[in-house]
Amino acid sequence: MWVLVSCTLVTTLYATTITIANVSLPQIQGAMSASPDQVAWVITANLIATAVTIPAAGWLSARLGRRRAMIWGVSGFTVATVMCGLSTSLEQLVLWRVVQSACGSPLTPISQSVVIDAFPGEKRGPAMAVYGLGVVMGPTIAPLLGGYVSQELSWRWVFFILVPMAMLALAGLLLALKETRPPDTKVRLDWTGFVSLSVAVSCIQLMLDRGERLEWFTSTEIVVEACVAAVAAWVFVAHSLTRERPFLDPRLLLNRNFAVGLGISLIFGALFVTPMVLLPVLLQQLRGIPEFTIATLMAARGLGTFVSQLLMVVVSSRWTPRTMLLIGFGAHTAAGLQMMQFDVNVTLTEVAISNAVQGFGVGFLWVPITLVLFSEFDPRRTAEGSGMFHFVRSVASSYFISFSFVLAFHTSKMSYSNLVQWISPYNAFFAHHAGGWDLGSEADLLRLSGEVTRQAVTIGYLNAFHLFTWVSFAVYPLIALIRWPPRPRG
Repeated sequence: MWVLVSCTLVTTLYATTITIANVSLPQIQGAMSASPDQVAWVITANLIATAVTIPAAGWLSARLGRRRAMIWGVSGFTVATVMCGLSTSLEQLVLWRVVQSACGSPLTPISQSVVIDAFPGEKRGPAMAVYGLGVVMGPTIAPLLGGYVSQELSWRWVFFILVPMAMLALAGLLLALKETRPPDTKVRLDWTGFVSLSVAVSCIQLMLDRGERLEWFTSTEIVVEACVAAVAAWVFVAHSLTRERPFLDPRLLLNRNFAVGLGISLIFGALFVTPMVLLPVLLQQLRGIPEFTIATLMAARGLGTFVSQLLMVVVSSRWTPRTMLLIGFGAHTAAGLQMMQFDVNVTLTEVAISNAVQGFGVGFLWVPITLVLFSEFDPRRTAEGSGMFHFVRSVASSYFISFSFVLAFHTSKMSYSNLVQWISPYNAFFAHHAGGWDLGSEADLLRLSGEVTRQAVTIGYLNAFHLFTWVSFAVYPLIALIRWPPRPRG
């Protein structure tokens, strides 16, 4: 039991860091005298480092042993978190965010593999429900906690408040976790696969983050990043298919349920936190709502997740994974259909309801995805499979968030260009509905431009919500491909 508690706390600790700094970005921007593009690296660097280092979990657990790898990871994470709070420049903050993520990201798959091995058979479902509570609740409560702390104290305390929780997690690992497998010092890291994958993932992320601002392939930087990403991806694929033990073993995909589970994980990662990132920006641009109010709205998602996770403890051993997946992704689709109906006058109640519905769906997904992934899996390679699962989920999340912003910003500019064409005294429709607008007044023209901008921004984000909804539909054919009951191992 204490092993489960310690692993859940470790996972919650790292999951919280993913989104806790989001609502503090305006404060960090002002304190560091940075531009919006520059301060965004506080988030982007964390996402890139997570995607790059999380697949190394299998190698770390084999080389050091799972207990030692987790203890060193939590220790490094704690030091990096303190240094984030003490940073005096944006460069220092970004550097320590990278170190924080590099130390913390492998903890999630390693701790998951510990829980999977510690609770076999029918015990696994309820145990993963408790463990999943830490995974999904961390990013949910983090914006609320971060918004309150940064508003009452300063952005530095967003990092400092994590230190006591990190020390508690370290104490739990030292006391409760026992090493069940001896470390294998002969295991070597596949540096070719690791470096090529890291370069490909990082370049694609940079392209998505900077492409819209740099006008895509009219920019030399974007062209170089695309070429480097293509070459690195080719090296990684060719190397992985020809090496006996590559960094990410493609032979794991020969397991049907694992391959289908990875496909479902890809879509889950894309949908997991995207509304939590899009909605705060939309509400701030349209309504100027304070950060803490927005964080409170996001907490409705946590309430929905908490309710569904409590249900999962009871039903996870009774219902099939297909049933739970259909409920979970059905809630995502319902939330997406509701967000597609938002307009410039969307109420805070509507936002809270859509968040609660999506949060309810999130709570129903973690357990069945895990059960499907490892239902026919070799227990000796659990850490490796868990690392691949979290890599796919993390990359899908960061890429989909970036692509959603690209879609929102690009279509907003297009919509603005289309809408201003209709603003003319010679347009009979505009003249009839213009009301008090006076096109001869500079003040009215400024107010009219602001209103057109609001409408264009709304259209852009609605397009992103349409994409969210259609992606949620793509998962249902994959659910039908699950083999259940699973084939017995061996």
